[in-house]
Amino acid sequence: MSQTDPIADMLTCVRNAVRAGHRRVDIPSSRLKEAIAETLVRERYVQSCRRIEDTKQGILRIYLRRAEGATPVITNLQRVSRPGRRIYVGKDEVPRIMGGMGSAILSTTKGILTDKEARTAGLGGEVLARVW
Repeated sequence: MSQTDPIADMLTCVRNAVRAGHRRVDIPSSRLKEAIAETLVRERYVQSCRRIEDTKQGILRIYLRRAEGATPVITNLQRVSRPGRRIYVGKDEVPRIMGGMGSAILSTTKGILTDKEARTAGLGGEVLARVW
């Protein structure tokens, strides 16, 4: 039986757009994807994001950020927890990505947070992705 993983599809679209040198990427929208995109905006990995209404579920347009010399800010995105194997961590086990240079995105009881925000709030949760 095949399962779809919309978060992995979103991360793959963003990763492919970064590697292809695009300025923006459009993906089908959902509340979880919007929350993940807003987290990427807060952490300054992407420039901005907005939802575009259509007749279906809407489109999430993500504008990618570039550093000096037109190099992309995002080096890599990895999906950690997946439908076949969920990865949960307690408040004392929240991972540090590249010694604090990257970010882990967690789904907590307070919403979608980064590893730094979860540590500050004293929360654990499901580790959705790693960004650096």
